[in-house]
Amino acid sequence: QVQLVESGGGLVQAGGSLTLACAASGRSFTNYIMGWFRRTPMKEREFVAAITRSGGNQNYDDSVKGRFTISRDNAKSTMYLQMNSLKLEDTAVYYCAAASGTYMSTMSGGYRYWGQGTQVTVSS
Repeated sequence: QVQLVESGGGLVQAGGSLTLACAASGRSFTNYIMGWFRRTPMKEREFVAAITRSGGNQNYDDSVKGRFTISRDNAKSTMYLQMNSLKLEDTAVYYCAAASGTYMSTMSGGYRYWGQGTQVTVSS
């Protein structure tokens, strides 16, 4: 199995930027497709972005496309989410997740391992 720990959350003004990191330990990082999800009090956990094992392909929810960038450094067993042009509606707890499947699922059920989450708050 793999253990995941997110970091980098915080308070940022609308229009600003923030980078989240997800550090993995345990089983080889390259065994997993990785994803970012987020949850608000009003919404269930929703898909944000995913990346393949090699990092060569990414998938984004339409709400973040063009503003967020997912990447991974397999040598460091770490995944990132660069968030630019942040909006109030991006406020959420962000979770990283790992899947041992063969495609970039947009469903939370497609991921087996989860981090504890990191809070991102966008203020006006």
